[in-house]
Amino acid sequence: MAIFEIEKGKAKRVRLSDFKLEKDLQKLVENNLETIFNCRFIATEFSTGSIHSGRIDTLAISEDNNPVIIEYKKVASSDLLNQSLYYLHWIKDHKGDFQVATNKSLGEGIEVDWSDIRVICLAPEYKKYDLHAVQVMGANIELWQYKTYENGILNIEEVYKRTEPASNQNIEDYNGKNPIMVEAGRKAALTRKTGNYTVEEHLENIDDHIHDLFNTVRDYITTIDSTIEESPKKKYIAYKTSQNFACIQITKNKLTLFLKLNPEEVDPMPTQGRDVREIGHFGTGEFELTIKNMSDFEETKHYINESYKNIGG
Repeated sequence: MAIFEIEKGKAKRVRLSDFKLEKDLQKLVENNLETIFNCRFIATEFSTGSIHSGRIDTLAISEDNNPVIIEYKKVASSDLLNQSLYYLHWIKDHKGDFQVATNKSLGEGIEVDWSDIRVICLAPEYKKYDLHAVQVMGANIELWQYKTYENGILNIEEVYKRTEPASNQNIEDYNGKNPIMVEAGRKAALTRKTGNYTVEEHLENIDDHIHDLFNTVRDYITTIDSTIEESPKKKYIAYKTSQNFACIQITKNKLTLFLKLNPEEVDPMPTQGRDVREIGHFGTGEFELTIKNMSDFEETKHYINESYKNIGG
């Protein structure tokens, strides 16, 4: 992708640059983790112990309280996938270590959601073999590509979007073998665990008109853009691209939406809305909308679009 600077009607191509050290990339991401990946930082160079003898580059937790592993490479390397699969396997078997690290960094009281584990690989490029391998293995790995430019611009984009949470898979012991080959060869044997959250579970025991209302709101949100994902959680249903922009909590007689909007910038504040920055709630987002009927939805649905735009689409 070519980047141009425009000055007095003239376009000047901006040259690519690079980080001197891999650690420079890591520090930049860790210092801006919430802005770039919407995650909270837990630890850097996190040791997996003397037996596993590894170090996770960045350990974090997502806005949905899912564990997050981030691995970096300054050059294209298949080792990035090997390491990522290794650490994904490790963290599934060491939930207590992650909880202790979370408590130490962010304080007590965070309930980790193990229904999903994000593994983010960040590199300047990927070989076609890597892209094929990550698709075949079916593991919960996200491939992100970065480019830096001489004018200080950093571009990060997802080049492979995961299709299933890793918690839906029983990842077997690698026994020292190449994890990519093991996963590719055993993909057919992977089975779904029970305990996954579904939209249907959120729709149990609700009034019929709320069921219909939810379907209308759901259709509206998911048709904003084809890249929007629906992600059911324990207490709410999240709608996201690179991060959540809308969350719906369903109760017997109403829908509660949480949007990524600054309540101070919502003027006038609708009767269905409120500022929840200082109020505990399950969905992510600081602006709350209560929707009980179609009239409520029609009056406030433009806020959903604003929330989508707010996260950059």
